[in-house]
Amino acid sequence: MANRNYQKDLDEVIAGLDGRPRLLLQSCCGPCSSYVLEYITQYFDVTLLFYNPNIRPEAEYDRRFATLKQLLSAMPMEHPPTLREQDWQGPVFEQAVRGMESLPEGGARCTVCFQLRLEETAKQAAEASFDYFGTTLTVSPHKNAPLINQIGEGLGQKYGVKWLPSDFKKRNGYLRSIQLSKEYGLYRQEYCGCGYPEKQGQMANGQPLPVDTE
Repeated sequence: MANRNYQKDLDEVIAGLDGRPRLLLQSCCGPCSSYVLEYITQYFDVTLLFYNPNIRPEAEYDRRFATLKQLLSAMPMEHPPTLREQDWQGPVFEQAVRGMESLPEGGARCTVCFQLRLEETAKQAAEASFDYFGTTLTVSPHKNAPLINQIGEGLGQKYGVKWLPSDFKKRNGYLRSIQLSKEYGLYRQEYCGCGYPEKQGQMANGQPLPVDTE
């Protein structure tokens, strides 16, 4: 699984498209979405889903959601996406990872986080008869793309909707996202979302300590 080239898998999907399929794309943040949208809206009619209950505190969630909307209003696209608004659901994430707060970044807690976000995306994609569902998460070098794709494929089978394979950091996708973020003056967060275990009990005035970026 780790040696599979998901960018090539995506190339094959795109090469076989007939028309512009509908894609429900889970967006982790504005900066990561920038390159992905520049690329993927050429081939799909995209609806963005900002479902990220892992982001803490709620004020940080609001700031990241505002940044995503800033990107959508500023970046020219021939086929601009639509946006599904989602209220903050922090308690849902906290319940899902209870007992895992002290685990290291990249471990079992992150797997639960990926599962939670992608399952909601798959569920909504199936309910609204989307052709595909996917995520911007794989643009980050800090995220386990093979694991994310494995989870997505399993959920696609469960809900009967096609998973869009991706490893968006390939072909300088991550570097392009940094360039676009600078171009549009986007807020680039200094930590993924929950901040466990780095910021346990250490949030001052609602501001979390920096850890890995998305």
